[in-house]
Amino acid sequence: MTPSIHRVAVLVLEGAKPLDVGIPAQVFTHRPSMPYQVHVCGARAGIVAGGDGLAYHVAEGLEALKHADTVFIPGYREPGREDPPPAVVDALLAAHERGTRLAAISTGAFALAATGLLDGKRATTHWHYTQVLRQKHPLIQVDENVLFVDEGDVLTSAGAASGVDLCLHLVRRDHGVGLSSQVARRLVAAPYRSGGQAQFVPRSVPESLGDFFAETRHWALERLETPLTVTQLAEHARVSNRTFSRRFVEDTGYTPLQWILRARVDLARELLERSDLGIEQIASRVGLGTGANLRLHFHRILGTSPNDYRHTFSRPPH
Repeated sequence: MTPSIHRVAVLVLEGAKPLDVGIPAQVFTHRPSMPYQVHVCGARAGIVAGGDGLAYHVAEGLEALKHADTVFIPGYREPGREDPPPAVVDALLAAHERGTRLAAISTGAFALAATGLLDGKRATTHWHYTQVLRQKHPLIQVDENVLFVDEGDVLTSAGAASGVDLCLHLVRRDHGVGLSSQVARRLVAAPYRSGGQAQFVPRSVPESLGDFFAETRHWALERLETPLTVTQLAEHARVSNRTFSRRFVEDTGYTPLQWILRARVDLARELLERSDLGIEQIASRVGLGTGANLRLHFHRILGTSPNDYRHTFSRPPH
């Protein structure tokens, strides 16, 4: 029995990133083996100004969403500045009411968040914008440590490459491993990367939202190999433990000890990339004590092992 055609709408918003637009259009393009049909649309038919000096000519407006089984929202520039037009938000809500699946790539998560459909759910976006998403939409459980999040009828992915992972995940969900592997071979992509795998961000210590305790954070980064307590940090900042902990979370999104742990993992990443030190030596140097402790926290934060990370990112010998 021939499977019915699954209609995919790719909603191109102002500032859309070209790779994010192209990924679902490429993955779901119709062919004998692919029971999908792609429609690229915008808030209205015509020219849509994109990112990186590009523009898109879309033949359809929001009416394309009325007939879609899945709507993809590609990432776009400056997502935290303002919400998409009300007509776009209303069209996404109406599509969801009809049972349409909504999927966002990268910063497309901000448009999906504007609908309120992610409130109370897990979601992700590109690591550079996770703090902005968390601040703008505090009801969303933002997870910066994954490639994509599947909440059933609403899905989000991290940066552009993880959009490929999300698309393959949906093909696998719709039609099984065989077809998704076939698509991966066509794209010359990894056939399966778990959504739970971490984004390999440059630093897992978050950028602060303000300037609270900047000197204390710098002081701590120079002493990661030594035991560090909240009391020591608060004393350096010349405030009470309670005030320090509260304002530190406001500034970074993490408790002081969570932040220290991530800083230690980041230093371990640097040593894995740039040195020949063994795992036990690195664990001692970054203040994590033992190799077992390093492996535990490394896997919790990055979703991989120190050895696998070194294999992937170490510099080749000259």
